[in-house]
Amino acid sequence: MSLFKKIVSKLTNQPEPEEKQSLEKLGDSLKNADLDYKFAQLFTHSGGFFNYCADEAEALQTLNQILKIEGINSVFCCDKDLQGFLNVVKTNYTPELESRNDAAFITCEYLIAYDGRIMLSHNNILHYHSSRLPEKIIIMANVSQIVNNLNDAMGKIKRTGNIKNLTSISGNHSKLDPAANNNTKLFLLLLED
Repeated sequence: MSLFKKIVSKLTNQPEPEEKQSLEKLGDSLKNADLDYKFAQLFTHSGGFFNYCADEAEALQTLNQILKIEGINSVFCCDKDLQGFLNVVKTNYTPELESRNDAAFITCEYLIAYDGRIMLSHNNILHYHSSRLPEKIIIMANVSQIVNNLNDAMGKIKRTGNIKNLTSISGNHSKLDPAANNNTKLFLLLLED
């Protein structure tokens, strides 16, 4: 807030608006909200781009718009089902991460409602560290993958068996991940189950 606005608000006895609501305060204010709403709010608050898709046709249309708007030409995609989407929209992809990839199109393990983060594993990014992914990441997930917190996600992972290379990512404004690349654009296509 500028100095002038602060002075005016003091003189007129108006409360100063908060510069930017913290992730923690927003999370506390949403503690009784539905998980999907809470996740969407915290994900977008941390800088992610949230896209709800009622079905695969809408997801395909949204994916095509993202690819065009962002000027994406080469995508890292190791998931066979997602490769089918890229074939439909006629976008080049590689099943292994290459330096020429300007985006990644991946799935995820879970969506963490507590802080708007997305949990990934080797199932989604193979043996690559999340910091090696391109600056534009498009994730396709289902509403059923939303869990309340990290403990819930870890409990489900333990029950499913051997999952390795666990990590999580969030939008580029997140203060939870100081090592995060501030140029990363994270897009989520959330499909109804």
